[in-house]
Amino acid sequence: MEAATAPSPSAAEESGMAVILVVEDDAAMRRMVQEVLSAAPAKVVAVESSQAALEYLEREAVAVVLTDLRMPRVSGLEVLRFARARSALTQVILLTGHATVEAAVEALKGGAYDFLKKPFEPEDLRRIVDRALEYWRLNCENLRLRETNRAYADMDGLVGKNPAIEQVRRMVRACAAYDCCVLVTGESGTGKEVVAHQVHLSSGRRDGRFVAVNCAAIPENVIESELFGYQRGAFTGADRAKPGLFEAADRGTLFLDEINNASPAFQAKLLRVLQDGTFYRLGDTEPRRADVRLIAATNRPLPALVESGAFRMDLYYRLRIVEIVMPPLRERRSDIALLANYFLARHAARLGKPVKGLTTRALGALMRHDWPGNARELENTIQSMIILTETDMLDVDVLPPGLAAEQPAPGRAMEVIEPQSLEEIEAYFIAKTLRETKGNRATAAEILGIDKSTLWRKIKRYGLE
Repeated sequence: MEAATAPSPSAAEESGMAVILVVEDDAAMRRMVQEVLSAAPAKVVAVESSQAALEYLEREAVAVVLTDLRMPRVSGLEVLRFARARSALTQVILLTGHATVEAAVEALKGGAYDFLKKPFEPEDLRRIVDRALEYWRLNCENLRLRETNRAYADMDGLVGKNPAIEQVRRMVRACAAYDCCVLVTGESGTGKEVVAHQVHLSSGRRDGRFVAVNCAAIPENVIESELFGYQRGAFTGADRAKPGLFEAADRGTLFLDEINNASPAFQAKLLRVLQDGTFYRLGDTEPRRADVRLIAATNRPLPALVESGAFRMDLYYRLRIVEIVMPPLRERRSDIALLANYFLARHAARLGKPVKGLTTRALGALMRHDWPGNARELENTIQSMIILTETDMLDVDVLPPGLAAEQPAPGRAMEVIEPQSLEEIEAYFIAKTLRETKGNRATAAEILGIDKSTLWRKIKRYGLE
């Protein structure tokens, strides 16, 4: 039996890899099947007995199992049942030289992908395995999308349970029902684009495009042509007409991030679009229309820019029909654990690393940090820790230098609390976590790594109510 390590379905799907397990007790047939499948976009692992197949399936994730039906000790049908019990994603093809209608019916009832009678043509084998692999990949993708959609549905696309985030959700729901401009304000990295995208997904424009533009990333001399488009010959190098992003977002949503960086000339043209819905491509004399909902975001207070003359007052009030304020992460510390675990699950799967979670020490360090870069800084930190870790838990040894430097000096906590027993240490940390989460028991239980009922019993036991 060839030694191999097969990735989990999600990791395999991310990397495009798959594992085909061939179970055949006849050596000549086993070699022939391996040779036929050598060109398949997968790793082929062959074993000589059904017992070896069960051991392999116990340890590894497999995309397709190709098994003989009649084998000593453990039949192909038992391999089928075991493989499907281990993973509903695994596709099983049964091979037999004694095909009967009854056997085929039983195999298909047990969840077999297909049934192939020996002797068979190599081309028939390749075709059926290719179809099974494609079916496995589609199932993996469908499962990934369902899990992603479920995670977003649970949080409405906004991860957190802090009252400030609940208020953001209420504002999103309120303004999504009406086709008005929305201004999203908040520090860099707080998730303003997430809010804008959620407004789009919750609105009647969800089937249209969501087009995001960073006004600070596009040079002032090209932002007009990028947004409004241009005609052929409008400037040197314009050898063809090009529609702009306003037209690309027709019947959808256009998100202008960092609108505070817009030049006075662009502000004037944007105001015109908002007033009468028309715009001109660069070099064109005919007005155009686009049915676009505009959402803008700023990381600087626009009233101060209006007062200084850097931003038009009339444009500010046009954009600010509804204002949604994203709070900085330091003002919703109770959400740090949720966000950290959300980013960990997301990026561990993407990077193909089997990281299960964060240690209490690491989570405590994340909770203490002020996160000047907000959720974006936290996400980048989690990604870095996943890449650097050599274990299945993220610990303080992979914290970035800045966060590692914030760790309490050895013995400092003991000097403060001076516990006399393990129970006193536990009671201290439960009380401290409840204070930091402002009494939110669900969040405290998550940080402490225990379920809510266990936390409730310990609170009663230690008189922490």
